[in-house]
Amino acid sequence: MGQEIAEHHFRHRDFERFDSRLAVETDLLCDWISEGVLARSAPMAGLELEAWLVQEDGTPAPRNAEFLARLADPAVVHELARFNVELNVAPQSLTDTGLRRMSDELETTWRRCREAGAALGLKLASVGTLPTVAESHLCAGNMSDSERYRALNEQVMRQRHGRPMRLAIDGAERLETFHTDVMLEAGTTSLQAHLQVTPENAVRYYNAAIIASAATVAIAANSPFLFGRQLWEETRIPLFEQAVDVGSHEASYRGSVPRVSFGTGYAGWSLAECFRENLHLFPVMLPLEFDVDYFRLAHLRLHNGTIWRWNRPLVGFDANGKPHLRIEHRVMAAGPSVTDMMANLVFFYGLVSSLAEDDVPPESILPFAQAKSNFYSAARHGIAGTVTWLDGVERPLQQVVLDDLLPRARAGLGPLGASGSFTDRALRVVESRVASGRTGSWWQRAFAERHGRDFPLLVREYIVRQAQGTPVHEWSL
Repeated sequence: MGQEIAEHHFRHRDFERFDSRLAVETDLLCDWISEGVLARSAPMAGLELEAWLVQEDGTPAPRNAEFLARLADPAVVHELARFNVELNVAPQSLTDTGLRRMSDELETTWRRCREAGAALGLKLASVGTLPTVAESHLCAGNMSDSERYRALNEQVMRQRHGRPMRLAIDGAERLETFHTDVMLEAGTTSLQAHLQVTPENAVRYYNAAIIASAATVAIAANSPFLFGRQLWEETRIPLFEQAVDVGSHEASYRGSVPRVSFGTGYAGWSLAECFRENLHLFPVMLPLEFDVDYFRLAHLRLHNGTIWRWNRPLVGFDANGKPHLRIEHRVMAAGPSVTDMMANLVFFYGLVSSLAEDDVPPESILPFAQAKSNFYSAARHGIAGTVTWLDGVERPLQQVVLDDLLPRARAGLGPLGASGSFTDRALRVVESRVASGRTGSWWQRAFAERHGRDFPLLVREYIVRQAQGTPVHEWSL
């Protein structure tokens, strides 16, 4: 959800004060990184899951305030739209046991959410884009009651000088429309993986996450439909990128740097580069002044929360107030089942570890432009697409995952202490899904081909299968 704020109307002096604090805090963080001040704990994993509230007829239910009051769980919070919520799971050690605990907690929280929803006549759906969401649902009237969201909407439209958002996606079919607020963003829900890193390995792991993104977006693809059109296998990617398109300071003379993007390049010497880029490239959106010490980095963290790289560096603090770095991997769609999502997480952690620990850094072999091209090709075509991998050969992504990346993921889990029965089963789920080609997007497309584009029926049947907990490659049509 991001940090809540107390107001949403700002003046010029608010931006000046915020800019000043942001510059000081950016310098401070860069000093911490270069001086080795940040935490060096064992690898930690975490996740956030965004979900939809759905009515009995399969359409979005804008009732998250009522739902959250009924649930009364501080780990589940509202999102941008009244029909979305976010589930948070406590960080765990990146081990087989820790990942099993994450899975158990997610299962328990998801079950409690379903029970709270049922008491209100609501269903929950974990899916990248809800097939029944209509453009009319994505309106300001369905925005959650939050000053942060009102301010975000106001500032995005101010920086666009009131110009409406243009959404244009070419896929299996074409969609073009215009929108007058940021609510298009609410059409996208994801599973976000968090990985705590040390200052010494942060660059390697960040670059590894960038390289892995083509594979993870493809195996987790679960968003083929939007507003009745079949578009990309992971339509959530272009939808989110265009939903808050305001560009950057550099847009007018160096080419636009979008607020939502794959980034501008690999990290070189330090993740400090990303925070310097935040300072110099992106106008402040939410200039709230916090009455806290500079050492809390409150302004830096708020500003970073309004820049949505698909792989985003984060700064956090442990229980003792020690700062640490995390990588937030944002490319994977929500759903289909908890089993699928945990399998995706295990694959991501193992693959990133393997790439980051290679003797020859893969970022020195695969140009960033190629990693970026691989990512968008994978988002558009899924595992049926092609990528150019580290050997410089263009091959089917399905083959690359089965022949190279799954063995890498298995090998990468070992040094983390994450090899075990839970992660073994998780990787077998990924292997079966990829070998069969039956991702979440495949199932949605196949269901629509068999039953027609009856999207309310599709959503209702999807929710039934999701509740059973079986992996999507085993779902019936």
